[in-house]
Amino acid sequence: MLADHQEFDVVVTAVGFVGAQVEADGRIGFIDQVKHPSWWDSEVPPPKAGDRFRAVVLDASREPVRLSALERDIAMARRLHSR
Repeated sequence: MLADHQEFDVVVTAVGFVGAQVEADGRIGFIDQVKHPSWWDSEVPPPKAGDRFRAVVLDASREPVRLSALERDIAMARRLHSR
């Protein structure tokens, strides 16, 4: 079961115009294009099927679960966990 602010190593399973579908801990999730570093940094390649990277759950109540691969979101989740 995925929960808000949990971190996972995810695998990109499909890429679309607005984001990427990923698999996290056996569940399907979605990373919006603005929640991937390539949206903000032209030197980071956009996600492609088979890519693996770290992501954090932003909203586990949505279907599919929403995640982020941005360092600032991952850092915020870590701060929330340390409380």
